[in-house]
Amino acid sequence: MEDRKRVVIIGGGITGLTAAYYLKRQVNNIDVILIEATDRLGGKIDTLKKDGFTIERGPDSFLERKVDAKQLIEDLGLDGELVRNATGQAFILSNDRLHPIPKGSKMGIPLEWKPFLSSSLFSMTGKVAAFNDLIKGRSSGEEDQSVGHFFRRRLGNQVVDRLIHPLISGIYAGDIDYLSLKATFPQFKEVEQKHKSLIKGMRQSNDGGTQNSKQGQFMTLTSGLQTVVNKLESELSDSIHLNQRVTHIDKKNDSYMVHVDHQSEPIEADFVIMTTPHNVTEKIFSQYDFIHDFTQAKSTSVANVALAFEKDAIDNLPNGTGFVVSRKERYRITACTWTHKKWPHTTPEGHILVRAYVGKPGDEEVLEQSNEEIEQIVLKDLQTIMEINKPPLFKVVSRWYDAMPQYTVGHIDRLEALEAKLAEHLPNIYLAGASYRGVGLPDCMKQAKTVVEQIKQQVY
Repeated sequence: MEDRKRVVIIGGGITGLTAAYYLKRQVNNIDVILIEATDRLGGKIDTLKKDGFTIERGPDSFLERKVDAKQLIEDLGLDGELVRNATGQAFILSNDRLHPIPKGSKMGIPLEWKPFLSSSLFSMTGKVAAFNDLIKGRSSGEEDQSVGHFFRRRLGNQVVDRLIHPLISGIYAGDIDYLSLKATFPQFKEVEQKHKSLIKGMRQSNDGGTQNSKQGQFMTLTSGLQTVVNKLESELSDSIHLNQRVTHIDKKNDSYMVHVDHQSEPIEADFVIMTTPHNVTEKIFSQYDFIHDFTQAKSTSVANVALAFEKDAIDNLPNGTGFVVSRKERYRITACTWTHKKWPHTTPEGHILVRAYVGKPGDEEVLEQSNEEIEQIVLKDLQTIMEINKPPLFKVVSRWYDAMPQYTVGHIDRLEALEAKLAEHLPNIYLAGASYRGVGLPDCMKQAKTVVEQIKQQVY
């Protein structure tokens, strides 16, 4: 009989939980240990039930076309709870006005002429600059560039600052003039290279997923995403170790010694999966210089505020699902979702639930203010576009420190160099999670499943 192998997973967020689940499900003859430093699992997933409301303190959904999240939910037997977001008009807040996002656009790229030309969001100069994309031709060079540089060249500053930047910042919470195109939206460069025009190429390849698709593109669970974490925890209960902080990991012959705070004996492992944020991984492997060469930018800290109201508290609530805020505006909120409209199941009848977001590069100190101060910041900004005549029934403020890793230009090259060094000096140490190949839930799950496949190949 072959020797049993042991896999130690560091970090109990959705990446670590997914890796543990599929390892136990798909790989025979292994033991799995998952170590989490805190007293709870799930990382940024955190669902609160309060007075009939379902409030997501972290991510509220996942993109359906990225199949790994839906697949995991089906594998867990939770697909009966899946619900799709309600569609409706989304807006850009600019110059104290809500401007509808032009119909027929995709990530801010105008695929239909009339809605874009009639939009109140851009001046005629900005509209002309955008359509210069049709005659610019493809860009030269294969080296990485910032998302901002790429889109500014193709569509002009106004479309970038007023539309593309706020949409992308809603995903990455960063500055697109530093964000790596290769690490985030390589498909746009491929389209431009093939068709010599981003607009032409996107129109030809568009799969119907424009800003105004009739069917919602996002999914969640009616009971909240915490249900996924709870189900995984029950499936993995004998493998999970909470409140245990890994201090360092040493190599010993062909295995690794995982040292845990306040434990006299280390845990021996044949494979180690690091799903912690890179700054944590860096500390655990601080004795290896090459680990420190990867990160080029500090992760961004963000917060969100859920506000529950009686229905008559807001008189002129716009008919839509929410808005993002144009760049270079005076507002401190960066976006707002009318959750009761986008996700009706979250809110009891006769009530309103909104979730506003604060925190961005250059304004992260907002997180240091009290809950009451943050609430007032949000209410002040919201009152510029809607009449709030009653105080909220309650608020829920969620702070996420260093939560959003910044994939700056050169990210993929640095990641590949790091992985090559790991393979050379620390074989069977694997990296997965939001610091590396995608920040969304399906991206993290996909990375976990990729590592599981790599370990399967080693074991069999």
